[in-house]
Amino acid sequence: MEAILLIGIPGSGKSTFYREQFYATHLRINRDMLKTRRRERALIEACFKIQQRFVVDNVNATRADRSEVIAAAHAARFRVIGYFFQISTRVAVARNKERSGKGQIPLVGIFGAYKRLEPPSHTEGFNELFIVTIGPDRNFVINPAPEGTLEKAPHKGEKDFPIAR
Repeated sequence: MEAILLIGIPGSGKSTFYREQFYATHLRINRDMLKTRRRERALIEACFKIQQRFVVDNVNATRADRSEVIAAAHAARFRVIGYFFQISTRVAVARNKERSGKGQIPLVGIFGAYKRLEPPSHTEGFNELFIVTIGPDRNFVINPAPEGTLEKAPHKGEKDFPIAR
């Protein structure tokens, strides 16, 4: 069994990636839908109990955010796979503009997540770790992450987006 963590700022394509790659095979766990961490934990525990593959589709910005799920997954004998969305804030803002209604995230949410973002590392306990970027044709490009510390994508500050203030 496997537990997959999607890691990236809002607008980086995590939910779209889930739909394209895992919709038919993995349960999607998303705090926006579940509303509370308690519900999220309960659903993850149920997945462990019934041996259900799942994807945690949240920002998962910090090592601390990821550590609880990683430790619990290993304890349940699940493999842990991470996909790090190495997407610039400029691309995330552009993708966010394509959303409508409640799907659109305030720009301060994108920049705040970027500031908190700690790129993942194999040392956190991932069995596999991948970097996801967006190619010129707007398709996802997936590559194995090298050992060591990953880096964030380039950042354009809030001053470059006047409506974010």
